[in-house]
Amino acid sequence: MGKKLPSHAEYVIIGGGIIGLSIAYHLTRLGHRDVLLLERDQLTCGTTWHAAGLVTQLRANETMARLAQYSAELFRDLEHLTGQATGFRQTGSVTVATTRERLEELKRGSSMGRSFGLDVEMISAAEAERRVPLLDVSDVLGAAWIASDGMTNAIDTARAFAIGARKGGATILERTSVTRILIEKGRFVGVETGQGIVRAERAVICTGMWTRNLAAELNWSVPLQAAEHFYVVTEHIPDLPLDLPTIRDMDASVYAKADAGKLLVGFFEADGRPWGMDGIPQDFSFDSLPEDLDHMEPYLTAAIKRMPVLANVGLQLNFNGPESFTPDNRFHLGPAPEIQGLYVASGFNSCGIESSGGAGKVMAEWMSAGLPTDDCWEMDVRRSMPFQRNRRYLYDRTVEAVGNLWTLHLPHKSPKTARNIRVSPLHDRLAKLGANFGENAGWERVQWFAAPGSPNANHATFGRDEWFERSGAEHAATRSGVTLFDQTSFAHILVQGPDALALLQRLSTNDVNVAAGRVVYTPWLNERAGMESDVTIARTGEEEFLVVTAAIQRTRDLAWLRLHATAAGHASVVDVSSGYTTLSVMGPRSRELLQRVSPADFSNEGFPFATAREIEVGYSLALACRMTFVGELGWELHIPTEQTLGVYDALVNAGADLGLGHAGYVALNTLRLEAGYRDWGSDVGDEDTPLESGLGFTVAWDKREGFVGRAALEAERGKPLRRRLVQLASPDARSLMFGTEPVWRNGSLVGYLRSAGFGHTVGCGVGMGYLNSEAGVTADWLSGGSFEIEIAGERYPAIASLRPFYDAARSRVKGDLRDAQELIAPELRKV
Repeated sequence: MGKKLPSHAEYVIIGGGIIGLSIAYHLTRLGHRDVLLLERDQLTCGTTWHAAGLVTQLRANETMARLAQYSAELFRDLEHLTGQATGFRQTGSVTVATTRERLEELKRGSSMGRSFGLDVEMISAAEAERRVPLLDVSDVLGAAWIASDGMTNAIDTARAFAIGARKGGATILERTSVTRILIEKGRFVGVETGQGIVRAERAVICTGMWTRNLAAELNWSVPLQAAEHFYVVTEHIPDLPLDLPTIRDMDASVYAKADAGKLLVGFFEADGRPWGMDGIPQDFSFDSLPEDLDHMEPYLTAAIKRMPVLANVGLQLNFNGPESFTPDNRFHLGPAPEIQGLYVASGFNSCGIESSGGAGKVMAEWMSAGLPTDDCWEMDVRRSMPFQRNRRYLYDRTVEAVGNLWTLHLPHKSPKTARNIRVSPLHDRLAKLGANFGENAGWERVQWFAAPGSPNANHATFGRDEWFERSGAEHAATRSGVTLFDQTSFAHILVQGPDALALLQRLSTNDVNVAAGRVVYTPWLNERAGMESDVTIARTGEEEFLVVTAAIQRTRDLAWLRLHATAAGHASVVDVSSGYTTLSVMGPRSRELLQRVSPADFSNEGFPFATAREIEVGYSLALACRMTFVGELGWELHIPTEQTLGVYDALVNAGADLGLGHAGYVALNTLRLEAGYRDWGSDVGDEDTPLESGLGFTVAWDKREGFVGRAALEAERGKPLRRRLVQLASPDARSLMFGTEPVWRNGSLVGYLRSAGFGHTVGCGVGMGYLNSEAGVTADWLSGGSFEIEIAGERYPAIASLRPFYDAARSRVKGDLRDAQELIAPELRKV
């Protein structure tokens, strides 16, 4: 007799694919016994059962790579731990490159992998052919070899997780559909099933391609969409090696692996086929979709060219099955923004098997402790925007998302589909000036302005092409004159009420109890002192504050405020982002320009740094904040949306003889890197404390009120920091840096760059990265070491510093307008 449905559980897992089973297994490994997994039909019946089972570990970022690395290590040991064979074999993988750009990408990825502890070797075409003799390498320029990659049997691996979970005390019930998720006063309290109600404390949705609609019933955006995924299995191939490495030709969108004497050949085609737009049938179990040889024909042709043996062998299986894809090809992990106790783990973009071990571990720890144990921001579901569950948007983006897994990941690249969703009122004006737009949180944002007549591009390259020259000119113009940055994508959150100050004091490390008309920059911490966000807060009244944060943090920060507002008393939290446009006026001549369009006093005495004041500008009013993210004198103008064009025209007309320029986000990034400004999500995140991040100046230790995370931060105070964010520069590097490059000290790996770019003022590549030393990362430790930065497999001498390489004293921000070259750090003045 099967087990009965319990009336209560500590943890409920909805969905019995490999992800849900891995979470159940890992929860029991943490000592939790009251774990209930509910599967609507049979385990693995959705997409797990037909997965190809590749285990590849070189991913787009550190966290995703570590999930895959942990999975590979776990699969190796899972049979011993559970008694269930998984079929895991480490046969290695070969990824070939047939273009210079792909070879460059592989070289950069190999360097990145080494910084995460992954042994990646670049090999020649001849060596690739030696290791995989069935390859035609006549057009191959090089390849990447990862010896620890391999393959596993998806169903057997899922069974191993199930057996391990049951041994650990978990209850797994098949044919038990969850018909409703129960929410009371913003908190998850249980699930309703066909057999009754289960009250529970926490739950995680692991329902794959069903997840979008299930979450939407709760007014929660978890944007993903099922798409058809094709592979074929050949007839038996004589003498096919059992230990054949996995083959990937990303330029041809083809992969292959040995499968019991046959070859399984799959595709990530450029024109994906979304499926199930109106919802996935509840009875879709162990099902496949119709064959389509016409659709696959060009990819089969490419596969035959790469592996000529395929031309003389028949196909035993032509398979088409659905898998779910997300708009940005990142997973959806983490908590529902405004429903306490509810989590999700879905949207694995055909990488669910190889990530299942790591994802299960991360989610079990996250649910158990309330915080992730690693930096999971790039996969955090709270990066999603409400509009992204729009089905037309998901359809168009998914067509591209399937192929985007393997298209070239060039710098500053944005998707081509489903664009112009969120646009600034200035969008058309900027487009006429040659703006190249990228996408962030659905916003169209200028990356750089192209020369007249240049073709539009949605990405940069790895080289010093036009994008480099144009953004460099924008960088220089900001240092020498005055430029306009359209930063309308900022999120604006209004906090009001008698207890608004108490709420913000509780969240902020800095002291927000300032006079009306002042602006405070502050981190918000979690209980372990990691930075949940960093924001600027303008006090606009006795009981009114305007919180300004980055576009991608809108959902996360709004939820964080509302979560804590419930216990704050009388404080309202309202998203007013659509009411504001932000236009930043930056550079040493910014004061001169603003004085031409406004009667306000912009002097240092009349408008000190960190002042917020409503000003007249043109025919309009705007909230002007003397703040900067580029290391120059400047003001952010927060303008009522309907008054934007008038303010912009006034500025442009008044700035004609000042050489007023326009600049985009690539220049913004290189300017802020030189000046040492941190970017949340790149340089700082919820694993990083203000002290490690060099933001100790934002902590008001003497303020009367306590703040979230203070106890953990106090424990770190005054002690040597074994991990610290450091500025790095490489004067001799020929290749450009973009982030993730390994950093070496005296021949030992000590960290990697979180973000990087070319410092056009200092004349070389600059970046920031956390370096590690058991003795403490101090100025003496830095000066006593010989540093190198590895770029695409080559190491270049580097300079490391705790201070910015440009204007460390912030003299330009304060109004000292001496020549920019005088403010370059001494060690870089000769560059």
